[in-house]
Amino acid sequence: MRLLVTGGAGFIGSHFVKRMLAASDDVVILDKFTYAGNPANLPAESECYRGDIAVQEDVEQIGAVDAIVNFAAETHVDRSIHGPEDFVRTDVLGTLVLLQLARELSARFVQVSTDEVYGDIEPGWSSREDDRLRPSSPYSASKAGGDLQVLAAVRTFGVNASVTRGSNTYGPNQYPEKVLPLFTTNALDGEPLPLYGDGRQVRDWLHVEDHCAGIELVLREGQPGDVYNVAANEEHENVELTNLVIDHLGVDRSLIRNVDDRPGHDRRYSLDTTKLRALGWTPRREWEDGVRATIDWYRDNRDWWEPIKRSDGFREFYERQYAARLAT
Repeated sequence: MRLLVTGGAGFIGSHFVKRMLAASDDVVILDKFTYAGNPANLPAESECYRGDIAVQEDVEQIGAVDAIVNFAAETHVDRSIHGPEDFVRTDVLGTLVLLQLARELSARFVQVSTDEVYGDIEPGWSSREDDRLRPSSPYSASKAGGDLQVLAAVRTFGVNASVTRGSNTYGPNQYPEKVLPLFTTNALDGEPLPLYGDGRQVRDWLHVEDHCAGIELVLREGQPGDVYNVAANEEHENVELTNLVIDHLGVDRSLIRNVDDRPGHDRRYSLDTTKLRALGWTPRREWEDGVRATIDWYRDNRDWWEPIKRSDGFREFYERQYAARLAT
């Protein structure tokens, strides 16, 4: 199989590239190399093109492929609040351009989406694939728009496409704007850990290797027009994650700083994964062991994340997002 992985230099995409190369598939990568796309994430032998999925000419430079897995997205909720336009362009228009390519090539298509499209979930309930979409942020709204483009393309044009919706994914090589790498690297440098609100927001945590295994299974065995939730059913509050970082690194608990919550912050996510498990998928990484191993990776790989955190782009975002909150 010749496989196009868009966003393959990003966090989850790069892990998926390595997985598929190990399975001896012919993998070609298309990445825009924005701030979160890192060439250091890719194996040296990767076939990689620079391009924007929202630009037809960039997509067409790849040539013929048998399948497309779309990881390319603007993904950070905080950034979407500051500038939603880029999210709509990449997550909705970019998905449409890729679907047109899949249609022309009669290629299999998998859209990698998020549990955030379901919105805030009440305790005692887990989102099923046919639940109504209730996105709360510009990011989750743009991802929901991309998902709907995929499902419309299946029904209207017969595109062989499926959607995966993953829960909060963690692991090595994640850009340090997300909570686990941000808090880990801040703790290593003795900087405050800005915990939103009371920190009681519940997230369903999933190791990146388990996430990629689920996506691969959907690529190979998923049905056209079907949506598959991917989650380890490991629900933990953000404050619990924060305390694990503090305890594992042995730093002072005074580094934790409760700051003003972000607008529209969902309280809880939870996914029903019955459908994917029926295909034979099951997560392998236990949450606490996986988080501890991830913390150790950042401790041992300063050469990967220190240049990122020193960059003008990261510092500008961090100051805009946290400076006023930490000051109060």
